[in-house]
Amino acid sequence: MRRDDRDDPFDDFFEEIERMMNDMMNGASVDVEGGAATDPAGADLHLDVYEEENTLRVVADIPGVDRDSVDLKCDGTVLTLDAAGSTREYHERVQLPATVDEHSASASYNNGILEVTFDRVDDSANIGVS
Repeated sequence: MRRDDRDDPFDDFFEEIERMMNDMMNGASVDVEGGAATDPAGADLHLDVYEEENTLRVVADIPGVDRDSVDLKCDGTVLTLDAAGSTREYHERVQLPATVDEHSASASYNNGILEVTFDRVDDSANIGVS
């Protein structure tokens, strides 16, 4: 006896799961041979900003890129990160929570983790009245 797929009670259930997975992936495609997800608009970036007394530290998880392909720019209030690898691209603009001295920046990249440290700039200056 041949099974009739039109009467499968789980069809709607599996179609809904597939729709939700497609929504979650935002149109990303999966390379079956390599097993890597590629997103035409760029990969999602996990990024944390830590405010310390005199410094501001940005830590980003950007696996799959070479150190030489990481491009960082800062204007004192916004950090721009661009990086590309063979399967991923990252393009991110981060509004910093405090003004920083962009010339004090130091960056390191190790095992897919980028860390950028800035000296904070005083938000305001005391003005003496004579």
